[in-house]
Amino acid sequence: MHLLISFFFAIIVKIQGAAAYLLDKDWCYQSQVTCGGHCTGPDGWTTVAGACGGKAQSPINIVTRRTLPDGRLTPFTFAGYQEAFHSLITNNGRTVHVDLPATAKVQGGDLAVPYKAIQLHLHLGKDGGPGSEHTIDGERYPMELHIVNIKEEYNSLDEALKDLTGVGVLGFFYEQSGSSNKKYDSIINALNSINMPSSNTTLSDVSLDMFIPSQSNMTSYFRYQGSLTTPPCEEAVVWTVFKNTIPLSRQQLDAFSRLQFADGKPMVGTYRPVQPLNGRLVYRSGSQVILVSTWLLITSVISAIGLPLPK
Repeated sequence: MHLLISFFFAIIVKIQGAAAYLLDKDWCYQSQVTCGGHCTGPDGWTTVAGACGGKAQSPINIVTRRTLPDGRLTPFTFAGYQEAFHSLITNNGRTVHVDLPATAKVQGGDLAVPYKAIQLHLHLGKDGGPGSEHTIDGERYPMELHIVNIKEEYNSLDEALKDLTGVGVLGFFYEQSGSSNKKYDSIINALNSINMPSSNTTLSDVSLDMFIPSQSNMTSYFRYQGSLTTPPCEEAVVWTVFKNTIPLSRQQLDAFSRLQFADGKPMVGTYRPVQPLNGRLVYRSGSQVILVSTWLLITSVISAIGLPLPK
């Protein structure tokens, strides 16, 4: 009997140890880390997923004067972005998440093939304070939107992550505005129903165009090769970070700060610290677009004054 009791006691101890190990392996943001807590902040993410210690990690600080012009970074072509869809908007305990229809696709911009949308999510600050993952010349914006896409040939994110360029993420910054962004009314209203983790509600008759700047304002962007910004941190992402921001009023920004993490804390500071470039290059668009615009202007002037166009 004594041996049996000792045996079961040993099993219980092992189970408790395993449970503690799993809790320690549960990653979280720095804003959630506490003395005695069980979640692992960004400094320890390599213990959760080894890839988080790789040499091509995201996000990064984009130093604009060190970016290289690339004429291949032409304007994108977006398909299905104006089509209305219904989807769940979810507080998954770490972010705001919206599944997207695969009919929404992006190509051009030196992407090798069309990419199809699978989901979008947000990275949040506190009451309009710093919250973006990428920074521009050291500046962190209040929020950042990521539209996650995978190559059209793949059926899942897991499959796409096996390809070094299998995932294409479009990143957009938010900036505080003096007036409300009416396009975001339905999203802001939905937040009231998903304050608590594991809650969701339906977004009806929304389109991707509602979430992002007009397409004419998306010709300026940065491009680099990086990773997912959360575990498992796979280095399989073609990053496009747009220069032009999405305006939201202070009241709209504050609405996101009322969301809660799975541990009950306010869902704020949901960004990973910027990662070293380790020799990677960051490119910027615009050179070819400017040349084309200049040529169109010149030809218009020549035509207006009645001179023959050069051949």
